[in-house]
Amino acid sequence: MRERLIKATVVMAAALMLVSGGWARLDPAGFARWAGWPDHQHFLHDAGVFQLGIGLTMLSALWWRDVVAVVLAGFVFTNTFHAVNHWLDRHLGGRDSDWWTLAIFSLLAGAALVARLSALRAHDAEGRRA
Repeated sequence: MRERLIKATVVMAAALMLVSGGWARLDPAGFARWAGWPDHQHFLHDAGVFQLGIGLTMLSALWWRDVVAVVLAGFVFTNTFHAVNHWLDRHLGGRDSDWWTLAIFSLLAGAALVARLSALRAHDAEGRRA
């Protein structure tokens, strides 16, 4: 019963993050009016992508029990969305290098995630053979 409560709470909280993050990213003016925030499009886009990243990280924690894999996945999701956001919003300011600098770190973290998952699979396979 406790486990179902925990999982249901994680799913509901993740859904809240995904819905509000999607709203802030797709309709920043509407989200700003609702939240009582200034209508600063890029920062609302950033807030949206970070909320999306939180929601996806929470769902990842239900899938993987390895904290390093969850943290890497959360970083890859969030930082990649952030990089895309900077690329899409490059007309709103910032530096030309912002999006690709963020993308490089996403690629590095993605490679680390693949390596971590591979190591976990190898460890599991060793345990089954023993």
